[in-house]
Amino acid sequence: MSRRMVLRVGLPAGAAAVIAFTISLVVALTSAAMPETPAARLTLPAHPQPAPTRSVSTQLYSPFTGERVRALEPVLAVKIDNIVDARPQTGLRSADIIYVIPVEGGLTRFMAVFSSHIPPVVGPVRSARESDLDLLAQFGRPAFAWSGATPHLVPFIERASIVDLYAITAPDGYYRSSARVAPYNLYADTPTLWREARGASKARDIGFRFGALPGGGKTTGSYTVKFPAATYTFRWSATAKRWLVWMDGAPGMATEGGQLGGSTVVVQYVQIHTSRFEEYGGRPPLAESVGSGTAVILRDGRSYTVHWSRPSLNGGTTYTLPNGQRMQFAPGQVWVVLAPANHASYVNASAV
Repeated sequence: MSRRMVLRVGLPAGAAAVIAFTISLVVALTSAAMPETPAARLTLPAHPQPAPTRSVSTQLYSPFTGERVRALEPVLAVKIDNIVDARPQTGLRSADIIYVIPVEGGLTRFMAVFSSHIPPVVGPVRSARESDLDLLAQFGRPAFAWSGATPHLVPFIERASIVDLYAITAPDGYYRSSARVAPYNLYADTPTLWREARGASKARDIGFRFGALPGGGKTTGSYTVKFPAATYTFRWSATAKRWLVWMDGAPGMATEGGQLGGSTVVVQYVQIHTSRFEEYGGRPPLAESVGSGTAVILRDGRSYTVHWSRPSLNGGTTYTLPNGQRMQFAPGQVWVVLAPANHASYVNASAV
């Protein structure tokens, strides 16, 4: 019996006809709208899982030391004397980077770069040289503390991309110590200079890379670098986990206590010419930190011979292993020694 016939049972003929027509129409429309095959059912998991999230670390590391820092702070570079009368120095153990730069007479001076830690006092502060300008350019617009320079060089320093903390124009940031004779008694009051360094650029990538000890290299207990009138020996201390420095045969000490030294030492062999700016009646050495050459890197009791490259004045320096990989430094203070690359450079390093 059809659906239409069942609905007609017990109903008047007219009403049954209307109902039969209506149901027939609904069934026809529904059948036309429905697909011939059943629609796929959406199956939900029994326990819905949240979408995976990617954890992003907000921890900052200093591009100068590879150590953790709360924030990237402005850069303060200070020119420091290093002859016997200037030792021991103050504040150097707090520096992120210490550059050893040849100056007249075969001697050297330091450029100490601070950003992660600012000690209360740094010194003794001495005068600038042309080599300093090339090094400062890689930091952007760092603050630079210096006591003077040959008159012809001073305008070039003042026009450089730096926050100028010249001792003559920023006298509140310096003082003379009665414990030493001039000119080895000028010290920087670094918190004051820090406040005056408004607009100084913050720490940024200058080419250093930090990480695990690379393969290769060779076991090295000590390494000596010679200038015409200065000698540096770096000796690995497994206890201190640093390369402790001896200068002219004596331990390099700090007035705040302990011996100077770095976690990584870069002996960067560079061409040394003579500056166009006379000093004491002669043309002092000019260390060329832009270019390329060979370097020896000391870390963790091993030495690695690498290729260094700094193509432009405003860029940093890369250090590459023979296999093409970037050399990884040990986290901590870095020393960069701009050493004579050849005999001619060694002779120029003794220029007066």
